[in-house]
Amino acid sequence: MANIVFNVALGRVASLAALPNANDALILVPLESSGLVADATMRDYDTLSDLLAGASNEQTTVGRKTLASAAVTVNDTSDRVEVDAADVTWTAPTGNAVGAVVICYDPDTTGGTDADLIPLTKHDVTWTPDGNNFSLTIADFFRASSSA
Repeated sequence: MANIVFNVALGRVASLAALPNANDALILVPLESSGLVADATMRDYDTLSDLLAGASNEQTTVGRKTLASAAVTVNDTSDRVEVDAADVTWTAPTGNAVGAVVICYDPDTTGGTDADLIPLTKHDVTWTPDGNNFSLTIADFFRASSSA
């Protein structure tokens, strides 16, 4: 599950993860471990462009991944909403160490820039791409529950 939910996404993750538009997607962006800002700072970024303009750097050699099989499930038994997606695999990745991944909502995959991507959740990951295939297990990357 997420280490943080970005302030801009509070209360919106399940709605956006349901992919309400014709050409939208969830995009997983790996961040280098070196230079990662604290969660308290990161959660205030409103776009991926804002996040990358700070001290945190995208790990570009492994590349971004579009999440497949995004699913939003209302769990009445546990009184929560769960958001899941298929696991992600990188084939023969190399480059700088990864310290986190951010899942963003892209409202239009046919165009746009990082300024259009809304960061939803950040997940701590410890991984040094060494040429061996790497799979990231995604299991309920977000949950929201009611305390009422």
